Amino acid sequence: MAHDGWCRVPADAGARSWAAGALSLARAALSGVQADQWRCGATWCVGLDLLPNGPAGHLPDGTPPPEEALRLAWAHLGRAPAALHPAQVSVLRPGYPRHGPEDSAAAFRYRLERDAAHVDGLLPCGPARRRHLREAHGFILGIGLTAGGTGQGPLVVWNGSHRVLGAAFAEALAGLDANGIAATDLTETYQTARRAVFTSCDRVPVALAPGEAVLLHRHCLHGIAPWPADIPAIDPSGFRMTAYFRPAPFEDLREWVPDQSLGT
Repeated sequence: MAHDGWCRVPADAGARSWAAGALSLARAALSGVQADQWRCGATWCVGLDLLPNGPAGHLPDGTPPPEEALRLAWAHLGRAPAALHPAQVSVLRPGYPRHGPEDSAAAFRYRLERDAAHVDGLLPCGPARRRHLREAHGFILGIGLTAGGTGQGPLVVWNGSHRVLGAAFAEALAGLDANGIAATDLTETYQTARRAVFTSCDRVPVALAPGEAVLLHRHCLHGIAPWPADIPAIDPSGFRMTAYFRPAPFEDLREWVPDQSLGT
């Protein structure tokens, strides 16, 4: 985890049970999703807060979440477990991505050629869409709900990218208080560091089995690979689904900034 910025957590019986229950709930919730919530030409549903899990990750029937994955996630952060949000369920169809109205020509090209690679929490703000830290996630934990191979739009990560981006953020935000961090335009810092990642870090597709988890450092560059339309889904639903927990436990934005002396 410290070297690459991410790690797999194998599925055990409990994790597979949670994934099966979450998949049933996600399918039911997906039937109520409005058409305008599908992006990229109706090939991707972001699925924010789609899963009705409790604050500890339990499903409504009491099924506990993948315990080892969450234990590792909180241990990595060095914190006691905190409340979880309703999980995001990212839903992909064959043919992802198509050019939808939400993407400019340049944004769609970046999605195709660079997997829409990003760091969570740096959001475009204002008419000029400048990047600011708005969501200080502690970690990103993805849990496979359906089977999927490397040709079916898997998550993509860049090995060691958290160190490149973390160093850039630490330099740009050094000495600032929380208000100063929130006010800082990170657009150029972010774009320059991303370019460095693309030339210096290996791109790795991460396909997940049901119940298998992937834990990402909060500064890890990641995205979604294209899914050719002629490669069918493994799941009978025709989708590939992954549940994501991205808790934001920091009381102060300064805690999001890496401590270079500790390598955090």
